[in-house]
Amino acid sequence: MGELDPAERQQHEHFGKKANGETWQLLEKTDRTPEEDERMVVAAHASYYHWLHAGTDVHRQRGEWMLAHVYTVLGREEAARHHAWRCLGLAERFPDEMKDFDVAYAHEAVARAAALAGDAETARRHYAMAEAQGARIADEEDRTIFLGDFRSEPWFDIGRERAG
Repeated sequence: MGELDPAERQQHEHFGKKANGETWQLLEKTDRTPEEDERMVVAAHASYYHWLHAGTDVHRQRGEWMLAHVYTVLGREEAARHHAWRCLGLAERFPDEMKDFDVAYAHEAVARAAALAGDAETARRHYAMAEAQGARIADEEDRTIFLGDFRSEPWFDIGRERAG
């Protein structure tokens, strides 16, 4: 993206945060309507769009994670896998910009999307990598948040394998 003046950057950051917050509100809603599902998709894309203008590579990576997560929750396999692999690719391409939890979440995204797609081998491999990376998150609060998210559903078929 081209250079933005400070006011434009601030506007994009504001709207990126606002759309991200709406995405999370809808994700946390247990009784979403089909219209709310679509609004959640649009909000996740809108957030990512604004962070493309106002953010850095870590914001791109986190935007890809959010898109992968939304599509996984909605059971949209192709889009979930596409964004999960882009998320992991950014984490691997810009390791110095990522926090330790970004890498854990990237593997978690690939694992969930692969589980949704029925690719148990990839799901188990990235599940193990996410779990190992999550255990190494230095900040206790960040680690607790990640592990709480990591233990939540959906895990599709590999969820039953883990519990068994």
